[in-house]
Amino acid sequence: MSALKFSGPVLPDGEIRHLYVAEGRLTFDPPRGAEAAVEGWIVPGLVDAHCHLGLDEAGAVDREETEQQAIEDRNAGALLIRDCGSAADTRWIHDRDDLPRLVRCGRHIAATKRYIRNYAHEVQPEDLAAYATQEARNGDGWIKLVGDWISRESGDLAPSFPAEAFAAAIAAAHAEGAKVTAHCLGPDVLPGLINAGIDCIEHGTGLSEDLIESMVAAGTALVPTIMQLDKFPEHASAGQERFPDYAATMVDLYARMPRTIMAAYDAGVPIFAGSDGGGLSRHGNIAGEVAALHRIGIPAADALAAASWRARDWLGFDGLTEGASADFVVYPRDPRTDLSVLRTPLAVVLRGRVVA
Repeated sequence: MSALKFSGPVLPDGEIRHLYVAEGRLTFDPPRGAEAAVEGWIVPGLVDAHCHLGLDEAGAVDREETEQQAIEDRNAGALLIRDCGSAADTRWIHDRDDLPRLVRCGRHIAATKRYIRNYAHEVQPEDLAAYATQEARNGDGWIKLVGDWISRESGDLAPSFPAEAFAAAIAAAHAEGAKVTAHCLGPDVLPGLINAGIDCIEHGTGLSEDLIESMVAAGTALVPTIMQLDKFPEHASAGQERFPDYAATMVDLYARMPRTIMAAYDAGVPIFAGSDGGGLSRHGNIAGEVAALHRIGIPAADALAAASWRARDWLGFDGLTEGASADFVVYPRDPRTDLSVLRTPLAVVLRGRVVA
């Protein structure tokens, strides 16, 4: 394949440069015979840090459906996905050069009969650490715990496991070299997880000032999934008759959500963009999540960074550097000043190939 030349401002610094692609790699030294490809604003491949390939509302889907999900994400510019829990074994995606790079969390680990049916390993507290070890070995350096969910006994959100069981699971995963994240909506589950050294919190609507300070001190990340949080009023309405306390909690958490997430941002918690695609949400909408982060108050440039160069660095992947894999997106306008352009890329380049 002949070398290609892409020209324009290269983010994050915005310097106008010529970027060359040869044999799937980036170089800033012009190779002989490079063909001019596309001019525009060049952005490191987008990152969806909370996505669920291989999953729909009923559980695992087949390879054909999983492939279509991955293509939808890829065509939207999401070239790196942290798959934040899936009932399907999606490791075969690693062998497909035309599909996004994938960091798998393995399967969710939840309490017995305390999560969405067919999604998770459902376990007792005494088995949580063993399953954490298992999924750490099965995944790509991350595992996913279900931190809290509605309890039919209390009629409200409640931690899925005792704090000591969570701490043992986090320690077990860390012993295998894996990081840990957890689904967390309410406040009660958070102190135990954060004090135990969890690496990331998903959603995080129950955060308080003292917990945010602890996250900053520990470097704990937050992936808020704003578009998913926007469904809280719907969840509250559905549970109003049977679980009025739960409904009231969801209404309250949603009312405070923008202030909660912005408090974390202002304090310096590392925040990353996750669309929560899969299950009950559609794929291919990382642009929507970036826009949602901006809507609640995060500056556009930082919202974009949360889904591009900062997220790539967080997950251990290169940006637009000499010799790196050629994974980037080209836009007709500066996305830092017009986030809507994320929906209309001029070119999506993955492993050196223009794939969309």
